[in-house]
Amino acid sequence: MNNKGASWFQRFLLWRERTIKEKQFILILSLFVGVFTAIATYVLKMLIHTIQNFLTDNFSATGANYLYLVYPVVGIFIAGLFVRLIVKDDISHGVTKILYAISRRKGRIKRHNMWSSIFASSITIGFGGSVGAEAPIVLTGSAIGSNLGSAFKMEHRTLMLLVGCGAAGAIGGIFKAPIAGLVFTIEVLLLDLTMTSLLPLLISSVTATTVSYLLTGTEAMFRFNQDSAFEMERIPYVILLGIVCGLVSLYFTRAMIWVEGIFGKLKNPYKKFMLGAIMLSVLIFLFPPLYGEGYDTIELLLNGNSAVEWDIILNNSFFYGHSSLLVLFLLLIVIFKVFATSATNGGGGTGGTFAPSLFLGCIVGFIFSFMSNTIEFIPALPEKNFALMGMAGVMSGVMHAPLTGVFLIAELTGGYDLLLPLIIVSVCSYLTIIVFEPHSIYSMRLAKKGELLTHNKDKAILTLMKMENVVENNFTVIAPDMDLGDLVKVISNSKRNMFPVVDKDGVLLGIVLLDDIRNIMFRQELYHRFTVGKLMTALPARLYDTDNMEQVMRTFDETKAWNLPVVSTDGKYLGFVSKSKIFSSYREVLVQFSTE
Repeated sequence: MNNKGASWFQRFLLWRERTIKEKQFILILSLFVGVFTAIATYVLKMLIHTIQNFLTDNFSATGANYLYLVYPVVGIFIAGLFVRLIVKDDISHGVTKILYAISRRKGRIKRHNMWSSIFASSITIGFGGSVGAEAPIVLTGSAIGSNLGSAFKMEHRTLMLLVGCGAAGAIGGIFKAPIAGLVFTIEVLLLDLTMTSLLPLLISSVTATTVSYLLTGTEAMFRFNQDSAFEMERIPYVILLGIVCGLVSLYFTRAMIWVEGIFGKLKNPYKKFMLGAIMLSVLIFLFPPLYGEGYDTIELLLNGNSAVEWDIILNNSFFYGHSSLLVLFLLLIVIFKVFATSATNGGGGTGGTFAPSLFLGCIVGFIFSFMSNTIEFIPALPEKNFALMGMAGVMSGVMHAPLTGVFLIAELTGGYDLLLPLIIVSVCSYLTIIVFEPHSIYSMRLAKKGELLTHNKDKAILTLMKMENVVENNFTVIAPDMDLGDLVKVISNSKRNMFPVVDKDGVLLGIVLLDDIRNIMFRQELYHRFTVGKLMTALPARLYDTDNMEQVMRTFDETKAWNLPVVSTDGKYLGFVSKSKIFSSYREVLVQFSTE
């Protein structure tokens, strides 16, 4: 921005501060966040479908298509080059990035995230990468909210809210699901729900959905016609489906983290690409439904009523014409989907786990009902209804977000008549996975580092506090070979009653407390008899500069100390942390964190 433009913008900011109240301006910003996010969503979906249709328009339905071995590899290669050479930043794990920005970066997300994920994920998915577009667009929407707020010099509490507005708008816009957008932000991004935050989130979500209606029509994302009403006698089987979905969610989460770990050990990006390319191309060639988001398969299972329609899933594969192998084919897809998704992201592509969890859930629900209908004593279970419930179940389990699963599936398909079984499946799935995994696939990476913001306000504030902000380093450092006379001179010029003892390399050895030497410090005949090394005492504990504030408070509680030293990982002295400093910093963050 040139000087003339900068001065104009500054005058506008001053005018805004004088004439528009803060709360009203936040509502205006949330409206624009919704509009811009919806446009970004439309661009992303248009690019994906254009690329996919161009590449697969002439594919044969009756046999194998060897281009399945080529397209996904080209996609993740181009996306990987784009990220490494142009973006020069990691843009994978979009929702995790947002959680990190909220908890550790005061809601600030880099500018390139407003467009980089759109390009990278459209190439990845358009060429067949087995991931979803939702996490990238959620990151894009949150980046739009963050940077729009930064442009207008909003405080970091408001930035965090606008990040949530972007996420709500992204979900509302891409799925045409305004309630799901709101609930996702509260459940997954762990933002506090207050009246101050509720209205902006709703405005962004509804605005994005409305713009999506204008751009793509008002019909639901997936067509769903309920042919069979829900009957109470099916509740036990709905509960059982929820448990199965929870276990499938656990498998998906654990397997993805395991495969990510394998890719993480490979430091060379081309080695990662080779491993990802081989895994992805072979899996898609053998199981074509793994190509792209998998929404075509969901449409077939939600609308099919007979074996003839379901068998379309076998098209383009070696299984074509073998309808008796349909269930086996789908079971193998459930097993290998996580490997295809992990290979896509690990090999250089960009995408999320939203679509994979919907895809898996639909197949799991279909298999569950299809197999149950072969057992005589079990009442008939409508396959399409249970496929719909399975989508809610697996999504709830993977994201640890039962309400998001319920409302998203209901809004995606218009299946509100199945609201009760959707709730049952989602809750049972969540209760099943929570026994084994306390954190969602998005939050577990940050939770392990102690960087996850939660709804527990005490823990949330501790998460927002940083070690470097509470370390005091105005203590006078002394050496172990100093005698008592030299120490008295140091004490006379210090306002502290505690003195860290360090060696010539700066490593902390112990401390000298004023109270411990008060009885001898004025006896001059002892000045050359005692050295600091003899007078120092051991430390009750050491804090490390890598510790998070929750660990710091735990150490204070265990030692009952009022002051504790902070050292680097190699033991070098950095300063002290006191309880009074932590409480003071806590109160400051609490004021900023709380809303009126």
